[in-house]
Amino acid sequence: VQLQASGGGLVQAGDSLRLACVASGRTFREMGWFRQAPGKEREFLAVRREGSTTYYADPVKGRFTISRDNAKNTAYLQMNSLKPEDTAVYYCAGRNGILTGIMHATTYPYWGQGTQVTVSS
Repeated sequence: VQLQASGGGLVQAGDSLRLACVASGRTFREMGWFRQAPGKEREFLAVRREGSTTYYADPVKGRFTISRDNAKNTAYLQMNSLKPEDTAVYYCAGRNGILTGIMHATTYPYWGQGTQVTVSS
């Protein structure tokens, strides 16, 4: 089972990026995105269930959009109006069969390797 995240890079404030997370080896009922800035804890951003149910963290609501292509077993995170405070390593994660803690990183057993997003002012 593997999650492969890609799409990070160096952009200017106000720009957009789209991250992708390709899952192989199994499908996940829930796929989410988290980020971790230096010296900070891993932070929940967004999660999407296999249907259309989505949850977003307040700091990214209205700017970030999570989507999934089930045929490709891939989750995306479209990030618009990026800010310098969005600078972090972004991780995708997957889980099955867990009914609680959908916004908590500790409930996700499967993780991608992370992709760096740097937003300059």
